[in-house]
Amino acid sequence: MQIIPAIDLLEGACVRLRQGDYDQVTRFSDDPVATALEWQRQGAERLHLVDLDGARRGAPVNDGAVKAIAAALHIPVQLGGGVRSGERAAELLSHGVDRVILGTLAIESPRLVRRLAQAHPGRIAVGIDARAGRVASHGWREESTILATDLARSLEGSGVVAIISTDIATDGTLSGPNVSALRDMAEASSIPVIASGGVGKLDHLLALAEMESSGICGVIVGRALYDGSVQLPQALQAVAGGGRLIDLPQHPRSAGIC
Repeated sequence: MQIIPAIDLLEGACVRLRQGDYDQVTRFSDDPVATALEWQRQGAERLHLVDLDGARRGAPVNDGAVKAIAAALHIPVQLGGGVRSGERAAELLSHGVDRVILGTLAIESPRLVRRLAQAHPGRIAVGIDARAGRVASHGWREESTILATDLARSLEGSGVVAIISTDIATDGTLSGPNVSALRDMAEASSIPVIASGGVGKLDHLLALAEMESSGICGVIVGRALYDGSVQLPQALQAVAGGGRLIDLPQHPRSAGIC
C-alpha cells in the first residue's frame, strides 16, 4: 500500500484545511517545490496535489507551482481541484502531471470522464468526496443526493485507474479514517481505492494496510506528516514490513497502480 504525501495549494502556499473549511486554514510552507522535494527525499513513491483555489473557483490558479513541482520531481505527481473540462485535463497531463483527478466532473459529465479515461489510459482517477455517505462537489461546497458507493459502482469498467475516497468529516482531524466507509467503497467496484482523510498516527496506516487485499491500494496523508505525528520513513518501513520496522531501500520503489 502506497503512502502518498499531500500538498494542498492555496494562493501558492502549502496549507491544510479542517473538514474542507476554507475558514480553518493552517499554513505550513510558502515553498511548495521545496516541500515536494523533501517528501521525495524521505521516500515517497507518489505525490498528491490539490489546487484548493481551483476547486473553489473552477479555474486554474496554482499552475505555476504545479508545473514547477512536476518538473522538479522524478516520482509521479497526481493533481485534483477544479479540473472540469477535457481540455483542462489534457493541459495538466501535457505539463508533466502523471494523473489527473476528476471530482465534480464525475457527477456532472460521467460520459466525459469515461472518454477521458479511455483517451488517457492509466492517467485518469476520480475523487469521491463524501459527507455522511453522500457525494459533495465544487470544492465540497455543494452536496448531492448521490451515494458515494453508487457513484463508485457506476465507474465500473470505465477505465478510471483509481478512486480517491475522502471522508470529509474526518479530513484534517487526525481522528482516524472512516474504515467502514472505505470498506463499502472498496466493495462497490473493482477499481482500486486510495483512502484520504483522518490519518493521525501510525496505527491508522497499519489498519488501512490490512485492508489492501480488499482493494485499498494507497492512502493520502497530509496534516499528520506536517505536524510530525507521522514520520514518513518510519511509516513506509512499518507498512512494507507488515507492522515491523525494516531497513528501507536507498531509492524509492517504482510506483505501481496507485
